[in-house]
Amino acid sequence: MEPAQPDTNEAAAIKNNIESLGQTNVAGSAESNIYSISVIGQIEGHVVLPPQNKTTKYEHIIPQLIAAEQNDKIEGVLIILNTVGGDVEAGLAIAEMIASITKPTVTLVLGGGHSIGVPIAVASDYSFIAETATMTIHPIRLTGLVIGVPQSFEYLEKMQERVIRFVTTHSKINEQKFRELMLTTGELARDIGTTVVGKDAVQYGLIDAIGGVGPSIRKLNELIEQYRMERTKVGVVM
Repeated sequence: MEPAQPDTNEAAAIKNNIESLGQTNVAGSAESNIYSISVIGQIEGHVVLPPQNKTTKYEHIIPQLIAAEQNDKIEGVLIILNTVGGDVEAGLAIAEMIASITKPTVTLVLGGGHSIGVPIAVASDYSFIAETATMTIHPIRLTGLVIGVPQSFEYLEKMQERVIRFVTTHSKINEQKFRELMLTTGELARDIGTTVVGKDAVQYGLIDAIGGVGPSIRKLNELIEQYRMERTKVGVVM
């Protein structure tokens, strides 16, 4: 007996989601109570990157986070990162969205969570990093034509402060240590900054724990149970 073939319309919808969002489904159609979002490659902001670049578009991620927040069937969100960084404002926008979700959130850094990926990694309720994964901490850089006037450097400094404030607020690392890692000389060739491996990221207080997919889902389920109990206390029936 031949296996049942998926409905043509359903198959087309799945294919469209994969091509558009890199997801097999969207928040409104997920059967699980946990919704997973991937942040991979380079985070694309207001400028479209070349087609050969693997990118995560913030205009795709933000609607998915909103849909997950509004969908009563979804009780937790898992964010998986393997990113080299990218647009600062787009990365901060995604991080702020994750931090403002009322449902439990867990982030997992696999491979790398570099540059502006650091604020995204720490934005959740609890964060994990794979033992071999790395995170690069460095100052903000400007690309393209830069007008060498004091206002340009003041803007860059303010942007840098936004990143530092967000990371130190949403993790256990203190500002002094984070600045020290950011401005270290000698560790990165021809540049300043620090690359921290999984264990070091936990030791510095940047990430909560070492772990992979299994521990991340277990922790998210624990947070979901707490979330249910809190809702029950205030009289919300699931």
